[in-house]
Order: sequence, then C-alpha cells, then structure tokens
Amino acid sequence: MSFSPYLLAQKALPQSQPAQSEDLVEIIKSDELEIINENGVDSRRVTNGVFKHKGALLYSKLAIQNINTNVIEAFGNVKIVQGDTVTVTGDTLYYYGNTRLAIVSGKKTVLKDSKRTLTTRKIEYDMANGIANYKTPGRTVDEENVLTSKEGFYNTRTKEFTYYKSVKLVNKKYVLTTDTLFYNSITKWSDFNGVTKITNKDGTVNGTKGRYNTESAESAFQKRTTVDNETYTLTADSLEVDGKTNNGRGRGNVVIVAKKDKTVLNGDEGYYWKKEGYSKIFGHAYVRNVVSDDTLYIRADTLYSYENQRDSTRKLVGNKNVFIYKTDFQGKCDSITYNTADSIIRFFRKPILWSDQHYQMEADSITAFLVNNEINRMLLKGKSFVITEDTLVKQFNQVKGRTINAYFDTGNKLKQVLVDGNGESAYYAVDDEQKNIGLNRVECGRMNLLFTDNRVQKISFVGKPDGKLIPPTKIKAPERQLEGFNWRISEKPTKNKTIWREL
Repeated sequence: MSFSPYLLAQKALPQSQPAQSEDLVEIIKSDELEIINENGVDSRRVTNGVFKHKGALLYSKLAIQNINTNVIEAFGNVKIVQGDTVTVTGDTLYYYGNTRLAIVSGKKTVLKDSKRTLTTRKIEYDMANGIANYKTPGRTVDEENVLTSKEGFYNTRTKEFTYYKSVKLVNKKYVLTTDTLFYNSITKWSDFNGVTKITNKDGTVNGTKGRYNTESAESAFQKRTTVDNETYTLTADSLEVDGKTNNGRGRGNVVIVAKKDKTVLNGDEGYYWKKEGYSKIFGHAYVRNVVSDDTLYIRADTLYSYENQRDSTRKLVGNKNVFIYKTDFQGKCDSITYNTADSIIRFFRKPILWSDQHYQMEADSITAFLVNNEINRMLLKGKSFVITEDTLVKQFNQVKGRTINAYFDTGNKLKQVLVDGNGESAYYAVDDEQKNIGLNRVECGRMNLLFTDNRVQKISFVGKPDGKLIPPTKIKAPERQLEGFNWRISEKPTKNKTIWREL
C-alpha cells in the first residue's frame, strides 16, 4: 500500500476505530490515500485503489470510504470481481460493506460470469447471496440466447433469471416474448406468465402461462393456448408441444383446425402428429368439415383424422356411438369413414340414415356417394330397408332386399331404388287424380322403383314377381308393414345433439 508522505504525517490511522473490525472493507492497494476525520466521521479518500472484502475485490479511480458506516462511494472505471466467475463493471459504485450490497451504475453497466453477460444502466448486486437485479432496460447474452427486459433478477449461484416487462428471448431457433419470465440457464427451462408468443420457422405458439425448454424445444401451457403453423392450429385449455417435431397434445376444450380443407376437430382431449398429418381426439368429440356452402358434422367417442399431404385430402374416422348431421341428411351408426378425396362416406354396424325429404334407410352397411356436396347415390348392403313417408296418403312406402342402390335427384330427393336379391316392397298406388287406389305388396328377387315426391310412380320387376293390390277398404294393419319395419324418426340427431349441446 502506498501513501502520500505529507498526508501520513498530518493524520495517523486511529487505533481505536472500526478499522480493526474484520467486517471493514480493506484497502490493499492505492496510488494515493488520504485519511480524513471531519465532524467525528472517519473516512478515506483513495485514488486508483483496490479494496478487498469477503473474498471480493473492488476497483475504481477514486473512492471515498466511510469508516463509521463501512460504505464506499467509488467513481471511474469501477469494477467488482467476486470469485473466479462474476465481474461487474460501471462508472459509479455504492458499496455497503455491512450488508455487502453493491449498486453499480453508468452509461454501460455490465455483469459477467463464465457463460453470460448482462448489460444495463444500473445493477444492484447482493454479493452476500449472489443476486443481481436491475430496474432499467437490460440485455443478457449467452452462447445461445439474447434476452432483453425492462427489469430483472439474476442469481449468479443457481444461474436462475427472473425477467419482467417487455421480455424478449431470441434464439437462433425461435423468438419468445412475454411479460414475466423465469429462466434456469442450467436446466434450460423458461417459465412464463402473461401474454406469451413463441415463434419459430414452423409456426407460433400463443399462450398466457406455461414453460418452455430452450434446448429441447418442449413446451407446456396451463392456460388457453394456440399452436399455429402453415397446416393447422391446435387450441386447448392446457397444451404440450414438442418443438422439434411440432407434435402437440391438448386437454380441455380442444380445437384442431386443418387449414387446407377447413376441417375442424373438437373434443376434451386431442393429439396431433405433424409429420404424419394425423390427429386423434376424444371426449365430447366431433368434427366439422366445410364443403361448398354446407357443413358436415360427425360426432363419435373417438375421432381420427388422416391427411394426405400429397393432395391435401383427408380421411376422417369415427369410432363408437357415431352421429352425423348435414342439412340434407342425418344418421347414426357405430363407426364411420369419410374420405374428402372421393366424397364417399361409409357407415358401419347398424347404420341408419334420415332425410328432411321423409325417408329412412337401414342396412348392415351403407355407403353414401356425394357429388357437389349432395348425395348422388347410396349403396345399402345386408338386410337393407328403405322407408319413405307418403304425406299424401299419410302412410309409408317400403322396400327391402339384400342389396339396394338408391339414387337421388337435386335437393336430395329420392328418384330411383334398385333392389338386388330377396326384394320385397309395399307401396301405395294412386290414380291420376291423386286418390289412393290400394296397397301393392310385391315380392321379387330384383326390382326397379322410380319415385316422385316420395311416391312410387313406376316399378319394374326382373323375374317372376309375386304380388297383389289390396283395395284401401280391405287393407289390414299388419299388411301395411314389411317384416322388420321400424320408423325411428324420433332418433334422428339434431345439429345441437351432434355437437354435444343437448343430450
């Protein structure tokens, strides 16, 4: 330690002052030292000095050390070195030795450790606990990230950051913006709160509360969150996303929207596999597929969606307790498939379909062929049964057989029924004045029926038909119905029932 000879001769260091305390900040080097006693206050004026305290070194051009309060005011090229890792530099320093609090400020105040650099205008550094904080806009840089915020805390021991207000984390793979962020640089997990947006080359994630791993790109959100990319959006009350694959899992009011074909899946829980273009959703699950100006709704216990990425067509599969609703027809079955590539809907296991045009169809399986978003043909296989309600005579025309092809006109009006195998029919005949002239009961292996306004206008038989016309006054109740007749119009699902809005 060097001293000014003149000052040393004028003022000796008092032996009774707190300088003997082990807590007093120690001067280990200076170009010039002035010891002052003024109004009972002992202080030191140190030029180009180096102080030592609790293992830390403090540097400055000029420092005033108050012996009584153990406080140092330092100016010019201020630097704190703590251990082998932490360095703080700035223009001015207030150091409170009793609490080991250092307040460093300047045009550019910098805290550095072995892997990152924090730059701001003012840093309050609790050296006893290794915690630094700033309340002016700051910037933290490490090998992978650049993080900016208006306020922040950094624990130099646990390597944990807490950032507040206009937080932005920039990585070569993504950008994260939020209001509050807790970041552990060891585990690479970021916990955020407030309106948050994560953007990468594959899309964006928007949420309000959750966590994100900057290394694995995993994310988990606890509040309503949306994943949005070029092919789909996934929204849920809670959400987990694998940033490397963009696969997602949502829980609570899940909505998956396929952008290319306007298919929307809804449910309580859902999964999306981006590379495969595959979605699965269950729990109050239903799907909306918009075609032209109409929407097809399908409800099931579990729904699956498969995207053909070559032509953006889609296959939808519903399993168990299926309801289907479209403005021109409705139905129910145990399982269903719908392929947007060929507009074919297949119904399996006790399917039944209805229309606002007063017909009902049942079979072991039914295939509906759509053209321009309207039913063009239906193929019924196995125990096929078609019922049309004749509103004129207020009775039911019926056709049954092994296989039935039903053809439809514009507006979903039934125009032709072809029966192949074990054909039976019961239909009401009318005269030119639209008066009922009787009930036709016919059995024939193959038959061709032409309809107008749900009434049979013409019928052709292939083979030897066995039939009779029963006059209206002689029709007995059992003769009005073919075996297996069951008009189940009360079971026809509504739109609200198909989308779980009513029981």
